[in-house]
Amino acid sequence: MAGCRGSLCCCCRWCCCCGERETRTPEELTILGETQEEEDEILPRKDYESLDYDRCINDPYLEVLETMDNKKGRRYEAVKWMMVFAIGVCTGLVGLFVDFFVRLFTQLKFGVVQASVEECSQKGCLALSLLELLGFNLTFVFFASLLVLIEPVAAGSGIPEIKCYLNGVKVPGIVRLRTLLCKVFGVLFSVAGGLFVGKEGPMIHSGAVVGAGLPQFQSLSLRKIQFNFPYFRSDRDKRDFVSAGAAAGVAAAFGAPIGGTLFSLEEGSSFWNQGLTWKVLFCSMSATFTLNFFRSGIQFGSWGSFQLPGLLNFGEFKCSDSDKKCHLWTAMDLGFFVVMGVVGGLLGATFNCLNKRLAKYRVRNVHPKPKLVRVLESLLVSLVTTVVVFVASMVLGECRQMSSASQVGNDSFVLQVTSEEVNSSIKTFFCPNETYNDMATLFFNSQESGILQLFHQDSTFSPITLALFFVLYFVLACWTYGISVPSGLFVPSLLCGAAFGRLVANILKSYIGLGHIYSGTFALIGAAAFLGGVVRMSISLTVILIESTSEITYGLPIMVTLMVAKWTGDFFNKGIYDIHVGLRGVPLLEWETEVEMDKLRASDIMEPNLTYVYPHTRIQSLVSILRTTVHHAFPVVTENRGNEKEFMKGNQLISNNIKYKKCSILTRAGEQRRRSQSMKSYPSSELRNVCDEHVTSEDPGEKEDLLQQMLERRYTPYPNLYPDQSPSEDWTMEERFRPLTFHGLILRSQLVTLLVRGVCYSESQSSASQPRLSYAEMAEDYPRYPDIHDLDLTLLNPRMIVDVTPYMNPAPFTVSPNTHVSQVFNLFRTMGLRHLPVVNAVGEIVGVITRHNLTREFLQARLRQHYQTL
Repeated sequence: MAGCRGSLCCCCRWCCCCGERETRTPEELTILGETQEEEDEILPRKDYESLDYDRCINDPYLEVLETMDNKKGRRYEAVKWMMVFAIGVCTGLVGLFVDFFVRLFTQLKFGVVQASVEECSQKGCLALSLLELLGFNLTFVFFASLLVLIEPVAAGSGIPEIKCYLNGVKVPGIVRLRTLLCKVFGVLFSVAGGLFVGKEGPMIHSGAVVGAGLPQFQSLSLRKIQFNFPYFRSDRDKRDFVSAGAAAGVAAAFGAPIGGTLFSLEEGSSFWNQGLTWKVLFCSMSATFTLNFFRSGIQFGSWGSFQLPGLLNFGEFKCSDSDKKCHLWTAMDLGFFVVMGVVGGLLGATFNCLNKRLAKYRVRNVHPKPKLVRVLESLLVSLVTTVVVFVASMVLGECRQMSSASQVGNDSFVLQVTSEEVNSSIKTFFCPNETYNDMATLFFNSQESGILQLFHQDSTFSPITLALFFVLYFVLACWTYGISVPSGLFVPSLLCGAAFGRLVANILKSYIGLGHIYSGTFALIGAAAFLGGVVRMSISLTVILIESTSEITYGLPIMVTLMVAKWTGDFFNKGIYDIHVGLRGVPLLEWETEVEMDKLRASDIMEPNLTYVYPHTRIQSLVSILRTTVHHAFPVVTENRGNEKEFMKGNQLISNNIKYKKCSILTRAGEQRRRSQSMKSYPSSELRNVCDEHVTSEDPGEKEDLLQQMLERRYTPYPNLYPDQSPSEDWTMEERFRPLTFHGLILRSQLVTLLVRGVCYSESQSSASQPRLSYAEMAEDYPRYPDIHDLDLTLLNPRMIVDVTPYMNPAPFTVSPNTHVSQVFNLFRTMGLRHLPVVNAVGEIVGVITRHNLTREFLQARLRQHYQTL
């Protein structure tokens, strides 16, 4: 019968056979991280954890503070500045390496194929040229796919993952050395392989990995190479360096150090301060000028001239001297820019919608299959892209007259370099002298050359060519983003949008007669509109584009266009990076909660089912707790059930001369009873005896002096309690959820470290005889602490006792059960917390709030239940 039921569940997703599936509420789906079939929405998964950004002020840390003075503090700050500079330099060198080999392979490929095309155009053997281009592209893409098989996290741009990391989510493997190597070599091959991808997005990921790994001076991939570097052994320092590395990646990619700093601030980091701002900006500047110095020296032989600030340079926008009516832009053009922003937002929303459907299809039909299928998909995309590029370049192009202005030099070195690069990338396939093939000029070049053609080529492109190029590029770029190769989205979006903007300029000039229009400006605005509609960045993207153009007068039109594109796109769906974050089920926290969420309080969203440890706990109990749970932190508590009557006097609880009404104090048992009576979403196995009424009898003859008892217990705050008794199925609600006095919070990694190093004492000894660990010893295994399931604990006596009080955080951030959700959310996000205990008015812990309790989906489910209980 059970087998029949299972088969029915598998074969009929929509019928009523699966009662369990159909009766699950949205809250249960959120908790389980499953997919809602009706809305086809992937809910946040529970296996993602937050970073430990909050400092653990325990005894080992206090010992370090006691030895600190101003001199050591300045030395620590100086080392941090040195590391930030090293991160910037290394990120710039990584960008130099990628750019050098991409240019080398691209020039080799196009040089061989172009010579073959020119030869075969007379002999009629263009099929051979196509086979040569296929051979280059398929080989490069095959290598890129193999590298992603080695490290799957290296696929894509890496920006969604880095955004999650800066938001405080620990994404496994995202900042490892192996990921960096696979990312760098993979993006090199994927760009050289002719896929419609960019190297700028992976540069951001690469910079973040450099920022995470360089200050550690160790790696799992290079276990034998270790340095005794005692600094920066915490998630707090690591995430600051990742912020600096990500900003350096943006700065190296676009030559935009200020834009990189704003990107790191806008797109991820939930905790920020002035000191971090200066360090991130310094790191970005270091990356920009390192890349600029070497690129200028290698390409032009003028070392120290700093002529190429980033991997992608837009060149200088300037009207031709012969055209007196031309202006970069006028006030009347702002109306056209707003319309272009609306269209760009619509196109970006369409792009994101199609890519989301493709990503879901891959998750269901490609990823479950053998890994070779992912390689075959990448090769298929490369095959189709190569055939489309070749056929379009040979067949669909028009021969257009070259303008005389493009052949004239310029006094400005920057303009001269840009003009030479534009003219050298013009393709004349099947066209007579003084003409060029406009479609081949766009398709049969690197993407950066195509962008420069659209920005600075004075000759006209055919409107039909621009329209066909836009449609083909839009479809192929949408199909490509998400396959198993390292791939960026900035350059494809810029090129696609630039074609759209140039098309608008051609229509306005040719059909409406607006002669003052500068086509390069409209190409730039079109690129900004489409890119803004896809990624939905506003502040940082505005500054990045302004810095890339070196033209401050473009600030207003770029900002207006990006804002309009973002607002238009947000009306339909999220940005592409947020969509892929959601598809991975990462519990990302937004900047703030919705207004109606303030109807909820901390007691409505907390988790009352706690797994806790005592201040003095036997080893067998700790091992059992660690091996049977997946929690990463445990409240340190003492049970005050025996002392509850001592603090009771009538219907009031007396504590420190403050009187509280007993009925107004939230307890774990009371909250669980309220939930069980008002909601039907909890599995019955979790609520045995939920309706048991257990009223503690009060002794009316209790006449002891309560203040004297409190003073006597003041010096023994942590009684020696040994949890030898396991919970019984016959326990009532009050026995299951007994009152617990909260003393602190201890992490799983800390407990495992204590067990590994044998920090314990026997029952016949005092806790003072327990060995003490220093701060360096506690952080020695960072960032990968041993797993409790891999440890051999046979040498430990299970009856030995561990005193966890010196190593717990005795004063973590806490909130009251009556705290509104907006306050809880702001505290959790801005302080970078991992666990937030909920403590009532008398110091009893009644629940814990984690990142998963603050996700948008979880809060909406709780709000629906709140409305149902009204």
